Amino acid sequence: MGEPVYPVEKTKAREPVSALSQLEKTAHSTDVFSAWAGVYDQQQNPLLVLEERYLLRLLPDIRDRDVLDVGCGTGRWLAQLSRLNPRSLHGIDSSSEMLSTAAAKNIPRVRLSASSCTALPVEDASADVLLASFVLSYVDDLKSAARELARGARPGSDLFLSDMHPETATRLRWKRSFRVGEVELKLPANRWSIQEVLDAFKAAGFVERAVLELSFGAAEEDVFAAHSRLERFAEAEHLPAIYLVHLSKPHAAAVLLHDESAEKSRHFLHGGQCALGPGEKVAASIAVNGEEVGAVSSQCPLTMTSPALKLDLSGYLVLPGLINAHDHLEFALFPRLGRGCYRNAEQWAQDIQQNDSEIIATHRRISKRTRLWWGGIRNLLSGVTTVCHHNPIDPCLLEQDFPVRVISGFGWEHSLPFAVDVPATHGNTLEDEPFIIHACEGIDEQSKEELSKLDALGVLDQRTVLVHGLALDAEGAGRLNARGSSLITCPSSNDFLFRRTPAQGLLKSVSRLALGSDSSLTAAGDLLDEIRFAAHESALPTRQLYSMVTDSPASILRLKNGEGSMRPGVVADLVAVRDQDRDPADILCSLSVSDIELVMSAGRVMLASEDVFARLPLEDQGGLEPLSVDGNIRWLRAPVKELLYEAENILGNGAVRLGGKLLCLPNS
Repeated sequence: MGEPVYPVEKTKAREPVSALSQLEKTAHSTDVFSAWAGVYDQQQNPLLVLEERYLLRLLPDIRDRDVLDVGCGTGRWLAQLSRLNPRSLHGIDSSSEMLSTAAAKNIPRVRLSASSCTALPVEDASADVLLASFVLSYVDDLKSAARELARGARPGSDLFLSDMHPETATRLRWKRSFRVGEVELKLPANRWSIQEVLDAFKAAGFVERAVLELSFGAAEEDVFAAHSRLERFAEAEHLPAIYLVHLSKPHAAAVLLHDESAEKSRHFLHGGQCALGPGEKVAASIAVNGEEVGAVSSQCPLTMTSPALKLDLSGYLVLPGLINAHDHLEFALFPRLGRGCYRNAEQWAQDIQQNDSEIIATHRRISKRTRLWWGGIRNLLSGVTTVCHHNPIDPCLLEQDFPVRVISGFGWEHSLPFAVDVPATHGNTLEDEPFIIHACEGIDEQSKEELSKLDALGVLDQRTVLVHGLALDAEGAGRLNARGSSLITCPSSNDFLFRRTPAQGLLKSVSRLALGSDSSLTAAGDLLDEIRFAAHESALPTRQLYSMVTDSPASILRLKNGEGSMRPGVVADLVAVRDQDRDPADILCSLSVSDIELVMSAGRVMLASEDVFARLPLEDQGGLEPLSVDGNIRWLRAPVKELLYEAENILGNGAVRLGGKLLCLPNS
């Protein structure tokens, strides 16, 4: 049903004089909810703003899944969920007036039913995703509701529960009410403790995945300020305002295989903050089960079903592993080459082949395997766990011990001038994979015309990903959006080659946008250098940049394991940096390689600073080798001595740089 407008009133309301006053005496009747339906969507609520911010980060991909919204009210979440393309979407509420308001919105794919959450009008095991948003407070029989939701849930389904935080509500004497004109109506409610909720649903067969106790932030402060109630925000600012619980109903096979899965490596990361999005972070422990995030919880200790390797991350913020949407890994040891200012990328390629041939030949004497490994390490040092390598996939890139995950499922051509048959390559790309091509990389008319040429060839569609796009104008960006195509921008490379970067307004207008580091031949450094460059020189908002290296490239590159996100069930790609009293996006956009202190890829520790290395369990320390990067020591899961020895044999001792940063062994 939702939640009342403000958890702030402590004094007795003025006695209403209208006929509505009778409802205060009969609050347990459905009439009070009927009255609420008429004003629900008109009254801004900071609790709902807070819930929406975090729940959108926890939701799994619901495409082609059957979704059940219990206590859907006026359709607040139904509208959100419909845009995520579920197979079916069923909203249930006990108030016919609430349902009438929801029906009037004509939300696509929605079916509505009048019923209670203790007697759901659904078949057994018929829902993949279930939601009960601010509902349980209005349920008198919690155990019956839990059993009924379990009945409707398929094995493998996800259930999300939210409500006002019971302890804070009691402490601050929050009440549940809303206004209709001058009349304040109180809502009947129970204050179930979080533990009572968990116990009821675990008894019904659900398993805990996330338990988050969330406090108000800047977005909610704006709501309080708009209603001149900042004093209410101040008293609640550091207290949990709501709880958000994610449960799952396990498959029978998962239960049978429990003992086997318990043998996998498990980590328990505790004491730190967890970033769920660009503006969403919460004090939480993270359970890593094998290669995936098993659970995230504000409660301590987090329940573990088998012994785990414990890591104290007090003082740290855990971010999702970053995604570098564009790189050429074999050039990581190269210096920047070229003199600028070029008109297009072809001019640059011809120039360096003619004038820098000796430098190129020297670096190519280092084995390709070693150069590719250094390309992987360049990314690892900057918190990247997944990279798109825009060149043929060498077998070593797919080996289990390679330092980062290299995407291999995509079709590609280098560019129109160097392509053999773009339509054929595009046509041979699988339907669920991207097709990637350098395009519009320059400032001349030839570069600008490449978009129209690609469109004329029939290869500009939802799978197509352009890299650079410097020559795009507003019309070109509009065409990209109309075709559903994507853009990967590498602004520091554009600046180096052409003394120009994509305009902020143009980049902000592109619907599907990601960031790439490009190679060391033209880039400012690594992906973190690229993020800072884009923030300062292209003036891109920090929250947009956060998305451009996390969820946006994951979508554009069709990644399937939750890369770039932080929630239960996704691959355990995690990065730890020192926490600050700022949003995750602001922190990310200020980082350099000296700030990356832990990287886990698929649950395996791949990098550690000296401080984190000292905290690691002995099992995780094994196999890590130290490397000094511009004077900062990092322990890497890589054959550092061997790789550096080969590079120094060619380039000279003290002359090896990675993305411009000096490499050496500690104390050498």
